[in-house]
Amino acid sequence: MKQGRNDKPKMRVSFDLDEVLFVLPETHKTEPPLHFPFNYIYKERLRLGTPDVIRALQSQGYEVWVYTSSFRSMNYIKGLFRHYHVKFDGIVNGNRHVKEVQRDNKEQLPQKLPSKYRISLHIDDEAIVCSLGKQYGYNVYQLNAQDDDWKEKVIACADKIRKREFGE
Repeated sequence: MKQGRNDKPKMRVSFDLDEVLFVLPETHKTEPPLHFPFNYIYKERLRLGTPDVIRALQSQGYEVWVYTSSFRSMNYIKGLFRHYHVKFDGIVNGNRHVKEVQRDNKEQLPQKLPSKYRISLHIDDEAIVCSLGKQYGYNVYQLNAQDDDWKEKVIACADKIRKREFGE
């Protein structure tokens, strides 16, 4: 983990992409679409408040990661978020997960394993990912429906975990 002030490790928070940060405008409030021609390259729409919550977490000393089971390339993810002035501290996509987590394990591991990357809090919409948190040693916040207060809830959850695990 990166070291922060006073050489304390930074707590890592990760977000899933599909149905968490990438949502449909028909079901969720979204950030304005990107301008031409980028709206044709990056068709996904961000949940309203996504850039704000990522920057807020980073300004409060958290590392913010993406952990997705999708096989979008790292460059694609970085490029899309660059247009919203967001830079992640780490990205785990489907390719990286298969290479580094599943590897040659004969037993099928979960599609996401945040504890492998020392991620303390993972935000996801899938019930199965959320239900496996305790068994595999990670905290999870389930986010799927439209919620105007989602940013505050995610930050409060991160703060609670940081106080419990890091004594801050």
